[in-house]
Amino acid sequence: MTHPLSRSFPGLALRAGGATPISRSLPEEVPVAIVCNGTTQAVMMASPGDIRDFAHGFALTEGLVAGLEEIEDFEEVASGEGIEARLWLREDRAQALAARRRRMAGPVGCGLCGIESLEEANRPAPRVPEPGFTFGRFELAGATDALRAHQALHALTGATHAAGFLAPGEGVVEAREDVGRHNALDKLIGALALRGADMGAGAFVLTSRISVELVQKCAMAGCPMLVAVSAPTAHALRVAEAAGITLVAFARQGGFDVFSHPERIKTEATDVA
Repeated sequence: MTHPLSRSFPGLALRAGGATPISRSLPEEVPVAIVCNGTTQAVMMASPGDIRDFAHGFALTEGLVAGLEEIEDFEEVASGEGIEARLWLREDRAQALAARRRRMAGPVGCGLCGIESLEEANRPAPRVPEPGFTFGRFELAGATDALRAHQALHALTGATHAAGFLAPGEGVVEAREDVGRHNALDKLIGALALRGADMGAGAFVLTSRISVELVQKCAMAGCPMLVAVSAPTAHALRVAEAAGITLVAFARQGGFDVFSHPERIKTEATDVA
């Protein structure tokens, strides 16, 4: 079976002029189990699309694998209860994973539910390699607007997040959507990894605030810059600074704020749109 990305539901629009019957498309969310060699590692509520990307991205950003070469096969199995994303790992990685098994089960808004220790929640993010590029300020100021063109599900429902990859001089070249901001980023990272893209050669663009989990995922992917429509948390900023990640926040309406590693952004007056 397949799960639709959205469904239409009746409702009432209450405005100054009274009540009007309406029909709205609402995004679906289903339980998605990440299963490695027959063992469930995580269950997340997610949009039921791009599950292959999600599983591979999650495996990378959560350290289930160190690289895609450790994943030997993938199978997506959908039922009325949800979706199983089945990854078959190389034997040595499967054995290592069994030794540090983690379970995470929680609502879509939480990226840390089920982590079993404070050490896991505060795991250090790896430092990203120094990038060999800079972004013009107008590229970054327009990044979230550019991402909007890739948000078909949000345009239909008004209720999903997106993550995109911004390449210098090229704009947003890849994007994924999901009801959860963490899931959208995992889907994007999985999609980029599966096509062999260099995630150190651009920036991730997000439609959400910047929480520490998103910075950790960015670092695991080796991406040196996060651009978001909203603010970072204080802890996210500290982790980004230590990991060598540039945080660009409030990127909208032609401007933005920079909170870490601003040297990667051209700010001189000659940097024109």
